[in-house]
Amino acid sequence: MADTFGDILPFAIGIAISPVPIIAVILMLFSSRARINGPSFLVGWVFGVAVVTLVVLWLADAGDVATDSSASDGVAWGKLVLGLALIMLGLRQWRGRPKPGEQASMPKWMTSIDAFTPVKAFGLGVVLSAVNPKNLILSAGAGATIAQAGLSGSDDAVVVILFVIVASVSIAGAVLVYLFGGEKAQHVLDGWKAWLGEHNAAVMTVLLVVMGSVLLGKGLDVFD
Repeated sequence: MADTFGDILPFAIGIAISPVPIIAVILMLFSSRARINGPSFLVGWVFGVAVVTLVVLWLADAGDVATDSSASDGVAWGKLVLGLALIMLGLRQWRGRPKPGEQASMPKWMTSIDAFTPVKAFGLGVVLSAVNPKNLILSAGAGATIAQAGLSGSDDAVVVILFVIVASVSIAGAVLVYLFGGEKAQHVLDGWKAWLGEHNAAVMTVLLVVMGSVLLGKGLDVFD
């Protein structure tokens, strides 16, 4: 079980380091409904990561990827394709980076976050964790990797829970800073938001290329 968690840990870290979702939850924590919208976003985020991981795990288990060599090879090819997709997304992110002196643009929906209801905050958390291409690929890669390990049902559950916790640590951290950080909370969160907004392109490029390379490596391991 420990080896399997070690294999998927890079995927969880890759999901946790997501500049736009972190900025989104910080903006919610500056809104008039911060105390309910921030936690609602976090719950949606956890739900999205967990559902994608569990669905892929279930599908891979149903295909006997842990024991069927053909199915395992299919998963390996899937990891290769997903790895290449992440690398391509990273290169696209780098090409679209702001020019020197330009301010990084953020999604237009961020301007309406102050008016979000708790339901919309929850929905945004689900979308950014489960529908976002990078996070979708990494959660799927984690689910497939867990299935290939052939663990027991209880061990699968423990690994998935640990994966979701690590993948959610950045969002949860922002919410906890707001709830328990006292007077310094806004200053700390403002600093995070400013840094992530300025370095979003570089962070995402490095992250996507590194995570893509990890998936490629895991896909190639099966063919050794």
